[in-house]
Amino acid sequence: MSPVSLDSVDRGILYALQRDARNTTIAEIAAEVDVSSSTVRNRIERLEDAGVIEGYYPKINYEKAAFPLHVLFICSAPAEERGRLASEALDSRGVVDVREMLTSTRNLYVEAVATDTGDLTSISNTLAALGFQVESSEIVTEHYTRPWAHFEYDHEE
Repeated sequence: MSPVSLDSVDRGILYALQRDARNTTIAEIAAEVDVSSSTVRNRIERLEDAGVIEGYYPKINYEKAAFPLHVLFICSAPAEERGRLASEALDSRGVVDVREMLTSTRNLYVEAVATDTGDLTSISNTLAALGFQVESSEIVTEHYTRPWAHFEYDHEE
């Protein structure tokens, strides 16, 4: 799929949605980017249809949800099998995210949550059985995000 051309209104909408898609109204976004609410609705629909907006996801505090262990497994897998293994890993109990890296031997990052070390051992064993080589596992203490500043609405454009 080819890249979508974004104007300042599109970028402003994306910035607002990245900042807080759940609690920001269409009217608030419209006021921020100086267009009507119907224009914002139409633009969001177009961005969704074009695959620019792929979804809306909650940020979950796993520790508060009774999963105190949040772990990033750094794995290696044969390049030709990465896509298949990533999909299979997502079906594994406790796995919440898989990132496929373009290069290097440490080419799959598997994020998982667990209640105890027994769960972590089970997840690690499942990954190994699928064909992953677990290079390391790191406890995640916090995850920070922010909207990409390139999308911030520029009233001057």
